[in-house]
Amino acid sequence: MKTYNVLILGGGGREHAMLKAIKKSPILNKLYITSTNSRLADEAIGVDLNPLNHEDLKKFVEDKKIDLIIPGSEIYLESGVANLFHGTNVLVFGPLKEAAKLETSKAFAKELMYKYNVATAASKTFSNFENAKNYVLDKGAPIVIKYDGLAAGKGVVVAFSESEAIDALKDMMLDHKYGEARVVVEDFLEGEEFSFISLVNGKNLIPLPVSKDYKRLLDNDLGPNTGGMGSVTPVDFVTDDVKQQVIDKILNPMLSGLVNDGIHYQGFLYAGLILTKEGPKVIEFNARLGDPETEVILAKVKSDLLTTIINLLNNEVEPLIFDDLYHMGVVMASNGYPSSYDKGYVIESNIEDDSYLHMGIKKINNEYLTNGGRVLFVKGEAKTFEEAKKIAYDKVSNVKCENLVYRKDIGKGVTNG
Repeated sequence: MKTYNVLILGGGGREHAMLKAIKKSPILNKLYITSTNSRLADEAIGVDLNPLNHEDLKKFVEDKKIDLIIPGSEIYLESGVANLFHGTNVLVFGPLKEAAKLETSKAFAKELMYKYNVATAASKTFSNFENAKNYVLDKGAPIVIKYDGLAAGKGVVVAFSESEAIDALKDMMLDHKYGEARVVVEDFLEGEEFSFISLVNGKNLIPLPVSKDYKRLLDNDLGPNTGGMGSVTPVDFVTDDVKQQVIDKILNPMLSGLVNDGIHYQGFLYAGLILTKEGPKVIEFNARLGDPETEVILAKVKSDLLTTIINLLNNEVEPLIFDDLYHMGVVMASNGYPSSYDKGYVIESNIEDDSYLHMGIKKINNEYLTNGGRVLFVKGEAKTFEEAKKIAYDKVSNVKCENLVYRKDIGKGVTNG
């Protein structure tokens, strides 16, 4: 039986969940991760490597005889990591830079959706502030302002007043809060949001469990957008019929459209969706696993993830098997996130069992210190959602650190009981 040397790029909660899933595989030989001074480096082989330095990455891959690379973050995809190894014997489960534009350019994704009749909100793209401002004043609020490029999950403002929308335009277009890029101004859609992530190779897709994450910082979906403050799977309001609609009317047309445009897409395809009265519609596409959705959906997968990926890259499609449990988790974040925050607070608790995934933590002299905006993902799983929620929040209450905050309503609105 052939075994594989695998390299995971990244070192947060998503990558911790990926590490745990890949480690279970009987076809794994060695598992490396680009994280040091962390619990992740204890559970795999941690390496001091910056994946954005392509020369160093190529040398490491050659020296360690890496067979498969799994990029965690979109920044590696935008840098062209998949392009670097395209046409070699090294497999990369992630799209080429050109295909990753589904995430790295919201305007590009919108154009494709309109071209191939994929349901999404009406929008216009602007490079000029005054034109964007006039469009907002003409359309009125609520309205959605999106930075066209990457913004670490924070470049979206759902504005409930015209002044809030114009402030967002100023931030993005005049103050260049996230850099130099266009802005997409989009109609507001009403409904429940959910995440539908699939493993993809060209035209073939294998769905992962449907999940929901919570973007706003505060309870009751108040406060600024974040990278995500918690997540849940399954999502009861997403019926089998809705899932099939997503596959038939959104994912398959997009994949066919990419093929038609000469773009080969392989890797994880994340569809951020909203269930409207007219059916599911696309809010956004991402070109990698979501964070914090990964932390719950991979826990729900019973199949061998590594074997599934390898087989898919060889055009063998095997549906994944899921457990029958509810999985939910709560993000514990640094006080001040998603704006400025301090690091280096000691976590005076045992956070080494599988209920705790490390998002932004460093380990020094056997002490765990906060080292990011989002610090811990705390999980619960059980036969019912309420049991899973109680387990997760009991675990949260056991964490002793003076600088951590969290939402108390994760799971709101997703389950029938």
